[in-house]
Amino acid sequence: MFARTAFVLCLALASHGSLACISQESESNDAEADADGPVCSSQAVTGGIDGRRDQDWYYFDVNQAATLTISLDHDGRDDFDWYLYDPQRQLYAAETGSVPEAASVSVDGVGLYTLKVTRYRGQGAYTLDVAGIPDSGTGGGDTGGGDTGGGSGGSCDQGPRPSKPGGLTSYLTGNAADACVSQSSGGLLVMGGGTDVDAAFTRRVKPLIGGGDVVVLRTSGSDGYNDYLLNLLGADSVETLMVDRPQHAESDYVAWAIRTAEFVWIAGGDQSDYLNQWQGTLLQAALDEVLARGGVLGGTSAGAAVQSEYIYDPDGVLGAYSSEAVTDLCHEYINVSTGFLGTATMQNVIVDTHFAERDRMGRLMAFMAGLPNGIRGIGVDEATSIFFTSDGHGVVDGSGNVYILAEDGSTSRTQASCGSPVIYEGVLRYKLSEFDEFNILTGATSVSPKRIGIDGRDNDFYINQPYQ
Repeated sequence: MFARTAFVLCLALASHGSLACISQESESNDAEADADGPVCSSQAVTGGIDGRRDQDWYYFDVNQAATLTISLDHDGRDDFDWYLYDPQRQLYAAETGSVPEAASVSVDGVGLYTLKVTRYRGQGAYTLDVAGIPDSGTGGGDTGGGDTGGGSGGSCDQGPRPSKPGGLTSYLTGNAADACVSQSSGGLLVMGGGTDVDAAFTRRVKPLIGGGDVVVLRTSGSDGYNDYLLNLLGADSVETLMVDRPQHAESDYVAWAIRTAEFVWIAGGDQSDYLNQWQGTLLQAALDEVLARGGVLGGTSAGAAVQSEYIYDPDGVLGAYSSEAVTDLCHEYINVSTGFLGTATMQNVIVDTHFAERDRMGRLMAFMAGLPNGIRGIGVDEATSIFFTSDGHGVVDGSGNVYILAEDGSTSRTQASCGSPVIYEGVLRYKLSEFDEFNILTGATSVSPKRIGIDGRDNDFYINQPYQ
């Protein structure tokens, strides 16, 4: 998870490589969804049971049939137990009074396995060792056929589809083989939530993906995009991946699916959940490569919010209303994170969605007032989108508006300090409707700006009616 305080930005990036084998428990791992790992073969892991209700979960991947020898050593005055699970059921319960608590278990499935450590009596330190885990790798299961030449981003060098991790939910519609369409230029689709904009997909995305493959990413929900995007885009396939755990985001299967897709779409949901589950994983690295290899990347609502360098990230706190955000630059409901994606067109930008419908103009300006000078804000209404090509040129589709907020020499951060109402004046506001254009890198547009602002000392805090 990100360490978050108001406008204290998280700048350190985790490695994009595979997760290292663990040797010590890392809390909180009290639920299967928060399992700690990966545990590697014969690599001892030290941990502790700290109370009556404490339990510790771990995970590891198995890529072929194997016999695992599991040993849980602890003080002889304690009685700790362990339980092994495959993706469907409990495989073994080690519940004797022996020290160590040890057994051998044969596993014949391929995928993610979890192991729970609990107490029958006592509390304290333990050492867990799992021997016999096969060497990790892509494994044997080519579940989707081979490559067909050409290549996403101009090459087809991703190899066969890796085995799918146990516990990863996916929905595939269309052909399982990689269509491998050559792409020379891509783009970024930022959609504001609510009703999806059919025209944005057909006008902007479809011509660039050439009937290729589509991947939809989410942490909850189902396969509602599959038939919709398959038909609308004339796609070869649409696969929805429910990547709700860091270990799934770190899997070769998910990375392969993204790297072989011509279009990657992040559905609406909770941007904090996306950051918590995907930050520093193979999934994040693969997303960061989409535009660079000529693919198309996009998202709606939360999926749009995570596209920009700065991300409003209400992790563990209530979502901020404009009327709250303007009262204090460091309001308790304001958290902004960074360091997720490095998309060139989205640097020094913050995105907000459901914009006019939920009156988010005030909070977007409050966010901007606490970010580096020269920041640009993009507010996108529901049923509306803006599509950016790699040179920053953006065009709007849909029934609402896109609001671009920018600073220049006449913009004043009159009062922008923690504990005080925000006074932010002379902000340039460009109100774009369907087919209007704006270059987010250069500021070039035919739309005339309006000067707006906020004064958090007043109940009617807007300066110069920003939506009009």
